[in-house]
Amino acid sequence: MSDTTAEENSNDKYIVPALERGLRLLCEFGRDSRTLGAPELARRLDLPRSTVFRLLNTLETMGFIERRDGGSDYRLGMAVLRLGFEYLSSLELTELGQPLLARLCDEIRYPCNLVVRDGRSIVYVAKVTPPTPLTSSVRVGTRLPAHATVLGRILLEDLTLPELRALYPEDHLEVFSSNTPKTVLELFNMVEGDRQRGYVLGEGFYEASISTIAAPVRDESSHIVAALGTTIPSAHIDEDRLNELVQRVRSSADELSRLLNYQPRSESADKVVALRTLGTKQQS
Repeated sequence: MSDTTAEENSNDKYIVPALERGLRLLCEFGRDSRTLGAPELARRLDLPRSTVFRLLNTLETMGFIERRDGGSDYRLGMAVLRLGFEYLSSLELTELGQPLLARLCDEIRYPCNLVVRDGRSIVYVAKVTPPTPLTSSVRVGTRLPAHATVLGRILLEDLTLPELRALYPEDHLEVFSSNTPKTVLELFNMVEGDRQRGYVLGEGFYEASISTIAAPVRDESSHIVAALGTTIPSAHIDEDRLNELVQRVRSSADELSRLLNYQPRSESADKVVALRTLGTKQQS
């Protein structure tokens, strides 16, 4: 028996089957499956209905799921939301970023956001909105496609072309607007331009009536760990304010990076990265 197999078998001994089933059941709920009944859950999980009913009863008692309108279908409960917010508040990134977002929002009077990447999606982990009549469908916890959003493009900057292809193995990317890159190579070239510029400005990129300015947040390892940006309720940004907005967003992102112990690389190190990128392009 190999060391890897032995380690896996050892770890399996400590797995609690009932807990694993309960967590798998919770994971079945999502944007496309907001409500589910016991028969459907039993089919998805390949479990006896009696087992699923016991899991549902336990999770309902603890507030992790609730019955929809008192019927036989279930949806996620408030306990899941509380757990999610506890996770977000435990992130050093969120704790350090929230005051900076508040200050930036107060300065520019536009909604300001902090997002991280989870696979092919971005997740909003902090948001500050000015006291205006403008309403937004984006909330903390909202997920959007990384490749089709300005904030997502920031979070893809660290990836090489092979890494992007591994993340998006399909021939054609899902298109959300006329601005969405249609292939991985198009996405890579777009992201490369963003990296060299140091920020991204997207006018009507994901939504026709919304523009976004975003900049990268890096940690002590120089990796991009978040994107900080502002959302402007207009398809076009006022030219008189454009430079000011870009500089304020970049300054806030740089300040958060410094709080995360990021140290800018020397010019020689940047040349090494540029050569590595060029080699990646030539291989493609």
